[in-house]
Amino acid sequence: MQLSEGRYLAFLIVDAARLQRTVFDRRVRKLGFTRTQWLVLRRLGEQPGVSQSELADMLEVERATAGRLIDKLEENGWLERRADKGDRRINRIYLTEKGRSVHGIIGPIAEAMVEEELSDLSKQEREALTDLLLNVKQRLQKMDAENEIIESAELERENA
Repeated sequence: MQLSEGRYLAFLIVDAARLQRTVFDRRVRKLGFTRTQWLVLRRLGEQPGVSQSELADMLEVERATAGRLIDKLEENGWLERRADKGDRRINRIYLTEKGRSVHGIIGPIAEAMVEEELSDLSKQEREALTDLLLNVKQRLQKMDAENEIIESAELERENA
């Protein structure tokens, strides 16, 4: 049976994530904040003292992009760079008091949004959805680690 785009799992996951980003951005825009900035604060709240490179990896962005985000957040007083004690070439990044305060304001907004988006699901359905998505994520991480590349000639033969 051919699935329509509306029931194709990959499209559903991408569309749900895109809509979640859009709704969240609208909700925090009035605070002068973006979802990407929130991700930085959230990551630093979970793992204070990461380097710019580590943060870039966590956010899945280029180091230069992470650097610009860090610059903007530092400009606003939400985070600070501190020299690494073991390697002077590395700066570690930490939330400031103001950053922790903003994190404390936006965290409940994010939690309320997730609660609202899942409100039609029972507790068991939420747990099942979470477990299933974790399984898919773990499998994709294994696939990424295997880094299997399909040569274009092979792909052309398969699609001929």
